[in-house]
Amino acid sequence: MIRLLIVDDEKLICEGLRVLMGVYEDIQVVGTCGNGLEALRFCRQNPVDVVLMDIRMEKCDGVEGTRLIKEANPAIKVVILTTFQDEEYIYSALSLGASGYLLKDSSSDRIYEAIRSAHFGNVAVHPEIVKRMVSAKETPLAKDKIKKAYQLTDKELELIGFVCQGLSNKEIGEKLFLTEGTVKNNIGKILSKLNLRDRTQMIIFAFQNHLVES
Repeated sequence: MIRLLIVDDEKLICEGLRVLMGVYEDIQVVGTCGNGLEALRFCRQNPVDVVLMDIRMEKCDGVEGTRLIKEANPAIKVVILTTFQDEEYIYSALSLGASGYLLKDSSSDRIYEAIRSAHFGNVAVHPEIVKRMVSAKETPLAKDKIKKAYQLTDKELELIGFVCQGLSNKEIGEKLFLTEGTVKNNIGKILSKLNLRDRTQMIIFAFQNHLVES
């Protein structure tokens, strides 16, 4: 059972999401909050696995809320849900450890899958935001130069692509005919080569350097 906290300064949206997510058998909505600071307090007092959070809220927005929650408990996953396609918000939230960034026009199934994906250690980003992220930055180096600079193999670039698609280690293993453990080890090696902390930073790196296509 995934314990979900919903955070939005519009009560109607909170209640709507509570109803929508409550229909899934493996989701338990444990509460709702009106801003990031309230969410932090709730997470300190109650067990929470995933926070589904709006980005623009008074008192404490989703970016600051992400920072506070991840600093207090890095195990809690944060998925940003918003109507805004603001590049600064996207990069800030993901760089602070958010495990997903979705638009509010996403279907309930897409939101549900993003929550599950975050819970199991993956990253989910709305396709329109992927396109925006890919086109937002100029490529500092050509792809072949990136490969040479970081000593990345074609297989490693392929694996980065699968991570950017939000696939789990098991799903990647099935595509590459590798064990889940081998995939995990290979991802660890790539992170070490790129001097990155986690899969989220890997995705940001891939978007910034145009290693993946929208």
